[in-house]
Amino acid sequence: MSGYIAPVRDLRFVLHELLEVSATSPADGGEALDRETIDQILDAAGSFASEVIAPLNGSGDREGCRMPAPGVVQTPAGFREAYDRFCAGGWTALACDPAHGGQGMPSVLDNALYEMFCGANMGWAAYPGMSHAAYTCIASNGDAEQQALYLPRIASGEWAGTMCLTEPHAGTDLGLLRTRAQPRADGSYAVTGTKIFISGGEQDLTDNIVHLVLARLPDAPPGVKGISLFIVPKFLPTAAGGIGERNALACGSIERKMGIHGNATCTMNFDGATGWLLGEANRGLAAMFVMMNHARIVVGVNAIGLMEAACQKALGYARDRTQGRAPTLAARSGPADPILAHADVRRMLLTQKAYVEGTRAFALWASQLADVQHRGADPKERERAATLLALATPIVKAFSSELAVECTSMAMQVFGGHGFIADNGVEQHLRDARIIPLYEGANGIQAMDLLGRKVLADGGAGLGLFLEAVEQFAQAQGDGLREFAEPLSDVVALARRAARDQIERAGADPNAAGAAAMPFLRLIGHVALAWMWARMAALARARQSPDGDPIYRAKLATARFYFERLLPETQSLAVVLGADASAWTGADLDWL
Repeated sequence: MSGYIAPVRDLRFVLHELLEVSATSPADGGEALDRETIDQILDAAGSFASEVIAPLNGSGDREGCRMPAPGVVQTPAGFREAYDRFCAGGWTALACDPAHGGQGMPSVLDNALYEMFCGANMGWAAYPGMSHAAYTCIASNGDAEQQALYLPRIASGEWAGTMCLTEPHAGTDLGLLRTRAQPRADGSYAVTGTKIFISGGEQDLTDNIVHLVLARLPDAPPGVKGISLFIVPKFLPTAAGGIGERNALACGSIERKMGIHGNATCTMNFDGATGWLLGEANRGLAAMFVMMNHARIVVGVNAIGLMEAACQKALGYARDRTQGRAPTLAARSGPADPILAHADVRRMLLTQKAYVEGTRAFALWASQLADVQHRGADPKERERAATLLALATPIVKAFSSELAVECTSMAMQVFGGHGFIADNGVEQHLRDARIIPLYEGANGIQAMDLLGRKVLADGGAGLGLFLEAVEQFAQAQGDGLREFAEPLSDVVALARRAARDQIERAGADPNAAGAAAMPFLRLIGHVALAWMWARMAALARARQSPDGDPIYRAKLATARFYFERLLPETQSLAVVLGADASAWTGADLDWL
């Protein structure tokens, strides 16, 4: 089984050449990031991913998390030691505010690192990943006292964070949640209820765990307008910020699940646990969305990491496995030839490569938008970035995760029967990847967010801003890039027609948006990838030379494969989007 090799060279291409991060994404405080600093961070993170946590991926999957006593969770062997090294290396603080002991690095760099960490060991990386999401939520919604107490300890990795939304009777429909928060005389609240599917809800990596819990106040209005957000720590902080008495909460069980066995997915019971209001009363869902939207980008990055890891294994196997004869005499070398010589194997490998590198570029572009939104000097640029990021977020999350399931399955197919065997490791990537389309709102919800909230709600204005940027790039290209620019312009026109059609249909049919949401998201996802591949092809064409870096020749060849073999899917998506769905959306389905 081949080990994980951090894709540092391709990340450098995206960060330095495509996005020009050193010139456009300064560190917190306005300090410019030079390429040397970025490269040093990438190299160190890549080494940690490949050498420290990747070797724990298979063993962590086999061992899983255990509960040796009620409420006590043990992570797999080696996880705690790796986490301690992660904290000591300052990785937990990389993208945190210097005021809280962080290094203030931009999100685009932090997410590049998390792709490597997740590709190396998704189960392990989810612990610090969720903690950083909690950090962003408290940083955005907490008062000065809460920030001073919790943020430095989360930034250091000393304390962890979780997101507690889902309840046994209510998943995405948070308006149905029943967890209650009773005010106390001292300003705290007694939080009572049960939350399920809580990643890292209990573990043995940190001294404390800060749960962010959605609950209702006694006088709260019904539905989502009556939800508040509370900080509910595992151990109550002392006046000096240390660890005090145990709070009235406990892990009731660890979920038995298909994959990510190294991460403790917990049922958490709150029995009058002491909590404090985070943000405004009855505005908890808006506060939590800061965390959720951050997490949606990160889980999309997670999907890309898994695709990369699976693709590496498939490519290594295809180079070594001999079976059948190469189609041409010149390629034959013995009684059997490596399966890499077969066209269908190459198709599968190039499909994975095109999707991995295309989604990587788009996800990091979206991460860069987050940096502009929060750190940009020009208010108009911040507003533009916020609009584009809102549009990009469901695409990064949903399209990347859909492709992750497809690509990890394709990687298994390259192995043939050996892919179904656990010893080769690729089947774990498929099992792990399958959770990502469900994370942070199932992909159907993401698709409805894109079409309903981001297109129908503003009459397509936000989408128009995105498509205008893509079209401007296509029109600016010369004859040398016509093979990419023309189909890019065509798919932009197709997307515009599809959006206009959906806006018209939504007014007449309440089921139209739901029926169209997933194919519409996939269509816009292809527009995004086509734009990224056209931009990467333009760079590669300008910089390639016979004796130069082979990455440029590879980029051009992969871009051609994407445009010729994968982008044409948009034609069939257009047909689907143009079809009348009323026969199955509005009819009685008792025949099912």
